[in-house]
Order: sequence, then structure tokens, then C-alpha cells
Amino acid sequence: MLQGKLEGIGWFTYHTFKRIVHSHPDVTFYFVFDRPYGQEFVFGGNVKPIVLFPQARHPFLFYLFFEFALTRFLNKTKPDLYVSPDGFLSQRYKGLQLPVFHDLNFMHHPDYLPSLTAWYYNRFFPKYVKKAKRIVTVSEYSKRDITQTFGYPENHIDVVYNGVHEAFRPVQGGIATNVRRQFAEGAPYFVYIGALHKRKNIDNMLRAFDRFKETDSGGHKLLIVGASMFGSSELRKVYQSMHHQKDVLFVGRQYNEDLRKIVAASKALLLVSHFEGFGIPIIEAMQCDVPVITSNCTSMPEVAGDAALLVDPSLVEQIAGAMTSMANDRKLREKLIENGRKQREKFSWDKTADLMWSSIEKCFI
Repeated sequence: MLQGKLEGIGWFTYHTFKRIVHSHPDVTFYFVFDRPYGQEFVFGGNVKPIVLFPQARHPFLFYLFFEFALTRFLNKTKPDLYVSPDGFLSQRYKGLQLPVFHDLNFMHHPDYLPSLTAWYYNRFFPKYVKKAKRIVTVSEYSKRDITQTFGYPENHIDVVYNGVHEAFRPVQGGIATNVRRQFAEGAPYFVYIGALHKRKNIDNMLRAFDRFKETDSGGHKLLIVGASMFGSSELRKVYQSMHHQKDVLFVGRQYNEDLRKIVAASKALLLVSHFEGFGIPIIEAMQCDVPVITSNCTSMPEVAGDAALLVDPSLVEQIAGAMTSMANDRKLREKLIENGRKQREKFSWDKTADLMWSSIEKCFI
């Protein structure tokens, strides 16, 4: 976990283990880092932070870190259980290990990753499955996927849904107006939150927004909240070919109050990925009374329920049509918001922590 750079797995780890540490003061937790850590990640006096070398920033270093540095530490410390929030295990350690597999995107779409990273994941994660006492994952979709891909028994897989930060909540009209002035040139807008990664389908999202703008009478913008757009030459080409390029606003990473306000002041959230193991922005939007447009594949229909417009992420016209409906149909938005208030009750970080702890306890049965 890096200060100021937490995304899906990082937030899962932060919120879940913060609650677990506080709920179990009689348990000693060793938190293993591969680089200097911030004190905000040491959640209590029962946490012993450890920094191991080398930093796991590259597939060769993954191997050195998990098979040598981590194994040596585990053999010395002899914990009752090693829990891996990002799924990486030690093949050489003989004690109990519990990985969290957030998704198997790397197995189905290795082309979405750098070639060496994809090779490493596809070679070693099947081995991790064999080492795992149990497996935690974040959706029923991913549970089925793990069983179908690896033949791992379903009754040894625990679904632990992601939660949503309590900071996400609706904003009043005056605040929403100020947010639109600050981030969207005063205009209504759709918002996307996340990494600018190939599997997030940003290219089709941009094409669809360009198509939507051909008939848009409301002056809508598209806000993209995430890292610099120029991490991908393909994405740059799509962006530069847009007729309505000026209506796409890249606002970089945003956190805490600014992120919450950006979501809450939007017309709708867009998450039209090709693949998600969960899709945290969906429930963040619901928590803010914001309707959602998301994909009809992988875990997204499960998380969204009946509180979103579902689209085929490969069909630009379908995504654009959903934007048009969301922009023009107030009753539709109100219905989706009402459905979202019911759907969001399924998800909280307190529930996540309780389910995670239950999975930990099952490892000793």
C-alpha cells in the first residue's frame, strides 16, 4: 500500500484490515511491506510492521521477494496464517496460506498486461491455488471463475464483497453547482473513475461519448478521474481523433472529499469495462444517489443489480444510447437511484471485515 496511490486492492486491504485489527486487539498482526510505509497503515499497537527487501516491482523481483525474502521471514516468525490481500503466495513455505484473488483477468486476457507480467501470473497463480488452504474472492462471478478455471472446490472459496467508504454520500444543489464549476466548466457531466487500463475499455467509452455528443443538447462533459491519459498510445490516438475532444476533461487522481463530490455531482457514473472482479465505483455512485451505466458481463451485473443501465462494452452505439437515456430521462434516473439505495445495503466495509475474519477462522477448522 502506497500513500496517495491506493486503488481497488489497496482500499480493500486498508479498510478490511483496519477493522480486523481494531476488532481483535488480542491478536498480533505482522504487516509485511516491500518499501517504507506510512504510519497510517499501522492500525494499532498489535501491529508489527516489517519491511523486506527487494521491492516487488518487477516479475523477477516478485520471485525474489515471495520465494526468498517472504519465505525466510515466515519460516522465522512461524505465524498461524499468512494472508495475502493481492493473491501472491510463497510456494516454498509449508504453513497455512490464505490468498485473496480479486479476479482472474490475467488468465483470460493476458494481452491486457505487459508480456512478462502476464507470463508470471499465468505460471505462478495456478501454483498458488494448490498452496492455498482456502481462497477469498470478491464476487460470486469470480468464485465461479476460480472453480471453472482451476478446478478449485467451491466450498473452499469465500465471497467477501468490497465495501464503500462512508465519505461517499449525496451533495446538495449548491455544492453540486460549485463542483461543476471547479471541475467541469460549469456543465453537467458523466464521470469515470479508475486506472486508464486496457481492460477498462476507455477507448470505446470515448468513442461512445463522441457519438452521444452529436445529439446532446445539454452541453455534457466527460470527466475522467485517474492517472495521466498518455500511458497508452492507443488511447491517445482515440482521444486525438475525437470531434468533441474539448468536452473530455482529465482531472487526474482525486481523493477523499474532492472525489466524493465529483461522483455525487455527476449525471451518471460510467464503468463499461471488459472485465471486473467487482467494480467498487458502482457502489460508490449508489452511495451518492448517482445512477450507473455499466457492462453486462463478468461481475458488474451482480454488483449493480437493477440499479444500472447494462450495456455490451464492445458496442459503442449501445453505450452512447445509454448516455442519451441517462441525460434525457429524469424518471429513469430517479428509478435507478431508488433501486441503488436498496442495492447498496448489501455492501459495507464492516461486512467485508466480518466476512474476511470468518474466512480466516475457517482456515483452522
